[in-house]
Amino acid sequence: MLWHQKKTEDILEQLVSSSVGLSSEDALRRLKEYGPNELKEKKKRPALMMFLDQFRDFMILVLIAAAVISGIIGELSDTIAIVVIVVINAAIGFIQEYRAEKAMASLRKMSTPVATVLRDGVHTNISASKIVPGDIVLLDAGKFVPADMRVLETTQLRIEEAALTGESVPVEKHIRPLDDGMLSLGDRKNMAYKGTMVSYGRGSGIVVTTGMNTELGKIATMLQEEEEVKTPLQKRLSGFGQKLALAVLGICAIVFGVGIIRGEQPLLMFLTAISLAVAAIPEALPAVVTISLALGAKKLVKQNALIRKLPAVETLGSVTYICSDKSGTLTQNRMSVEEMYIDGRIVGVDPRVYPKEKGEHMGSPLQIFFTALALNNDAQIDKGGNIIGDPTEIALFAIAREYGFNKSELEINLPRVSEIPFDSERKCMTTFHKIHDAGFMIQDEKNNTSDILHRASFVSFTKGAIEVLIDKSESILKNGGIAMLDREEVHKVNERMAADGLRVLGIAMRGWDELPSEMSHENVEKGLTIIGLAGIMDPPREEAKEAVLMCRRAGIVPVMITGDHPITAWAVARRVGIIAEDDIHFNTITGKELEKLSFREFEDRVENIKVYARVAPEQKLKIVKALQDKGQFIAMTGDGVNDAPALKRADIGIAMGITGTDVAKEASHMILLDDNFATIVRAIKEGRKIYDNIRKFIKYLLTTNSGEIWTLFLAPLIGLPIPLLPIHILWINLMTDGLPALALSVEPAESDVMKRPPRNPKESVFAHGLGYHAIWVGLLMAGIVLFVQSWAVKTGNSHWQTMVFTVLCLTQLGHVLAIRSEKESLFKIGLFSNKPLLGAVLISFGFQMATIYIPFLNQIFKTQPLSFNELMFTIAASSIVFFAVEGEKFFKRRLVKA
Repeated sequence: MLWHQKKTEDILEQLVSSSVGLSSEDALRRLKEYGPNELKEKKKRPALMMFLDQFRDFMILVLIAAAVISGIIGELSDTIAIVVIVVINAAIGFIQEYRAEKAMASLRKMSTPVATVLRDGVHTNISASKIVPGDIVLLDAGKFVPADMRVLETTQLRIEEAALTGESVPVEKHIRPLDDGMLSLGDRKNMAYKGTMVSYGRGSGIVVTTGMNTELGKIATMLQEEEEVKTPLQKRLSGFGQKLALAVLGICAIVFGVGIIRGEQPLLMFLTAISLAVAAIPEALPAVVTISLALGAKKLVKQNALIRKLPAVETLGSVTYICSDKSGTLTQNRMSVEEMYIDGRIVGVDPRVYPKEKGEHMGSPLQIFFTALALNNDAQIDKGGNIIGDPTEIALFAIAREYGFNKSELEINLPRVSEIPFDSERKCMTTFHKIHDAGFMIQDEKNNTSDILHRASFVSFTKGAIEVLIDKSESILKNGGIAMLDREEVHKVNERMAADGLRVLGIAMRGWDELPSEMSHENVEKGLTIIGLAGIMDPPREEAKEAVLMCRRAGIVPVMITGDHPITAWAVARRVGIIAEDDIHFNTITGKELEKLSFREFEDRVENIKVYARVAPEQKLKIVKALQDKGQFIAMTGDGVNDAPALKRADIGIAMGITGTDVAKEASHMILLDDNFATIVRAIKEGRKIYDNIRKFIKYLLTTNSGEIWTLFLAPLIGLPIPLLPIHILWINLMTDGLPALALSVEPAESDVMKRPPRNPKESVFAHGLGYHAIWVGLLMAGIVLFVQSWAVKTGNSHWQTMVFTVLCLTQLGHVLAIRSEKESLFKIGLFSNKPLLGAVLISFGFQMATIYIPFLNQIFKTQPLSFNELMFTIAASSIVFFAVEGEKFFKRRLVKA
C-alpha cells in the first residue's frame, strides 16, 4: 500500500479511524486481528545442535578418524593433539554462529517499549507492542517512532532516519500527499517509520502497519531468510581436505599391498600404512589456519578493524568489489562549508586568506557574512567545547568561528531580540538583533565609509534555500555597498555550486528602525539584501582518495551505495576517484531506476555501475546478489538497520563502529572502529598476506607429505627395504608439521601484495603451480632419501635407516626456508625477517639431533649415533632441496623480467 500518495482524510476513512483515535474495544479487536506490534523470530536451533554441526565438515571428520587410528596404534599424543585442535575449531565456529543469532535480538531492541496514543479521545501511554493500525500516535523530540505511520500533524517535526535510509541529516516532515509511487523511503517525507527517532519538533501520525509488516519488519524477514555464504577459505579447504584424504588412503592401500607382495610382515606393513595415513592427513592445518587468522585479527584491531568472525580475515584477501556507504566512510560524517559566494565571486574556505581585522565587527561583505552566519544560528557550545545542534547549523557556526566570529562575543553588541523559526514550508529562518555599536559600516571604492543600514536600530538576518531567498530579495551586498540584485547571476552561481554536490544556502539582511508589530514571515521576509551564499557538504576524507587509488592498483573495484541525493553522491565519488569526470551518467543509477530493471537486466549492467543513490534496503541486497552471481567477492559496508541483510549476505559485511547500529554490527563479519574506508584497504592487504601464508603452509605440507609418500611407495618398487619405521614417520610429522609450519603464519607480506589483482575466487588451492611444486619437490626429496639409502645399504653402512630418517627430516627444514617467498630469494629477504620461523627450524634441528645422540632416545626411535662424516653427508644431501627451490625462484624472476 502506497500510503504516502493518499490524503490524510482518505487514510482515516480507509483505516476506519478518526482524529480522536480508536476506542479501547476497537483497539483490542484489531490487536487480535493484526497481532502484537513486535518483530518475530524464526525458531532457533538449540545451542547443542549448533555446536555439533561444527563437526560435519569433511576435513574435521577425517581428523577425527585420524585421531581414532592414532589411538588404536598407541600414539596417544597424536590423538590428544588432534582432539584438542578439533574441539577448539568447533568452539570458535560455535561462538561465531551464536553471535550471528544475536542480530535479530538487537533488531527487537529497536522497538520502543512505550508510546503515547489517542484512545477514547484521551492521551494514553501504552506498550508499543499493543499499537494497532488506525491508532493516532503522538511524536515528540527524543522519542522512537513505534510503528510505520502517515504524518497527520507536524510542528517543525524532524526525524533521524539514517539507520533506516542512510540519510545523513534529519528529515523535515510534512503532511502533503506525494504523487510519485516509485519514491524511495528517504523521499517519503510525509511518512514516519518504526525504529527511527524524532530529533526535533513534534507531531502526530496514524499507524498504517505494525510488526513484521513495517519497513523494519521487512528487514527482519530478509535478515532471517538470508543465509551467510561460505568464505573462499572454507570452500577451498573443504575441497582440498576431501581430495587429499581420498588420495592418501589410496596410496596407503597401495603401499600396504606392495609390501605384502614383497614378503614384508603384514603387521609391520599395516602399521606403516596407518602411520603414513596419519602423517599425511594435515591435522595441523586447522590449527595453522586458526592461528594465522587470529594473529591477523589481533593486528587488524590495532589498525581499527575489529574482526567478529575469524574467516573474514582471509576473505578480505579475495575481495573484488568494495560496496561502500558514503557518509562517514568515504566522507568525514560532518557537514562543513566548502565554498562561499561573497562580493560577486566564489571563494574557497581558507581563514588565512581572509583574516578578521581586530577591533572591527563590520567593514566588508565577508565580515558581515560571517557575523550573520554566527548570529542567525541555534547551534551552541557544550561544556566539553563541542558544537551541538542541527548538522547544517553546526557547519555554519563552525566556519564563522574558524574565521574568528564567535557568537557569544557578537551577541554583546547584537543581541537576539526576536525570531521566526525555520519551517519546511517556507524553507527560511529569521532572527532579529538590537544594534548597540556604530552600525554596519562599509567602505566604497573611494574609501568612503557609510552605514549600509542607515543607522537602523535593528537588523534581521534571514537564512534559507537560495531559490526561495532570491524571491524575497531586492538587492545584494558588494564591496562598494548595496547593489541591485541580478537574479540570473545568482541562479547561475547556485547551479554551479549545486552541480558540485553542495547544498546551497543563502543569507540575507534588512535594517529596521523598530521591531515590526506583526512578526510574520509575510511581513518580515521581503525587501531583503543578499549578503552571500554558502555551499555545504559532508566532505571526503583526506585519505579516501589514496585508498581508492590503492584499490584500483590492487584490481579491486570500489562502488558507492548511499541513501543520499544522486548529485551529492556523484560529487563525492568524483572527488575520491570512484568515477571519472566523463563517466558520471554511464556509471551511476538511482534506486528508482534500479526498481524498473528486471534482475536479469540489472545483472547485465551491474559490473559497470559505480554509484548507487537513493537505494532501498532490498536493493542493497539485490546489488550484492547480482555481483555474486557474476562471480565477484563482495565487501559491503553499512551502519543502519537497513544494511543488515546485505551485510549478512555479503562475502564480508563491514559495520561502522562509531555510527553503526547494534543490528548492523551483529550481522557483520568485521567492524570498522574508525568508520574509515582506508581501514578497509589496510585490512584487505592483511587478508591477502594471510592467504599467501596459508598457501605457503599448504605448499609445505603437501611437499613434505609427498616426499614421505614417494619414499615409502618407491622404495619397495626398486628393491629397497622399507626405509622408515612407523615411529619415524610420526616423528617427522610432528617436527615438520609443528613449529616450522606454525611459524609460516607470521611471514611478512610479499612486496607486491597490493600490486596484483585479486585471486580468482574460484581458483583451486593448487593454483599458480602449487600442485606441480609439491610433486616435483616431493619426488626430489624421495630421490635424495632413496639415493642415500641405496648408497648406505650397498656400502654395508649399518646406520642407513638413521641417515634416511635424518635426511628426510632436514630436507623438509631446508624446504620451509626456501618457500618463505613465492619469488624473492631467502638471501634477499633475510633469515631474520621471520625470527619465529628461524627459531622453529633451529629447535626442530636440535630435537632431531637429540634422537640421534641421546642414548635413551636411540632405544625409543631405533636410531644409532652418526659419525661426523655421516652427519655432514646427510646435511649436505638435505641442502639440495633448498638450493633447487631457490633455483626455481631464480628462473621465475628471469622469466618475469624477460
